[in-house]
Amino acid sequence: MTSGTYTGDVEVGGPADVRQLPGLTISKVAVSEMANNAYLLRDTETGEALLVDAAAEPETLRALIGDADVRTVVTTHGHWDHHRALPEVVAATGATTVAHPADAGDLPVPVQRPVEHGDTVTVGRQTLEVVHLRGHTPGSIALVWRGPEDAGTHVFTGDSLFPGGVGNTQQDPERFARLIDDVEQRLFGALPDDTWVYPGHGKDTTIGAERPHLGGWRERGW
Repeated sequence: MTSGTYTGDVEVGGPADVRQLPGLTISKVAVSEMANNAYLLRDTETGEALLVDAAAEPETLRALIGDADVRTVVTTHGHWDHHRALPEVVAATGATTVAHPADAGDLPVPVQRPVEHGDTVTVGRQTLEVVHLRGHTPGSIALVWRGPEDAGTHVFTGDSLFPGGVGNTQQDPERFARLIDDVEQRLFGALPDDTWVYPGHGKDTTIGAERPHLGGWRERGW
């Protein structure tokens, strides 16, 4: 898998970390007092781009975008800290807004393209698979990119999966059960261990690094 010097460790106010992969360039930046991660995905052949979570700091995000041809902004879920810059980014780029319909009402702009589990979103010639992960919010989604050649598999998980556990379910046992079931079946059950995980906050991880801990997460209930 091509990785170069990419680590995924970014700080608010610091530079983006950029990963060049066959077919896709991924740029990660942290914004806001919540240290949200935003990801710019750019198809290397066409130059078309997609932004995952226009979380905050529109000027920072516009600098991240630069001259990229952003056609799409995907919001992983409806929590306020993940879409505060969405109106400004959409106004600047004319991008199509994408989110799950269950969370669409929480966004500050209309969702032009609602997506369900199993749908796909394209960025240039690259395809992202939509995975619906219920529990953190009703409409949380992840995006899976299965790269060509030696690029590997990559998943953008929003706030549904982090290093060390699943997303916050406010100590609601039903929401936790729903989320851990979806994460286990739809991510760990479907993706190889070397899949790189890009979460909505903090450092990256891999499916393989987290897989041994699934039972422990279930046992502790969060």
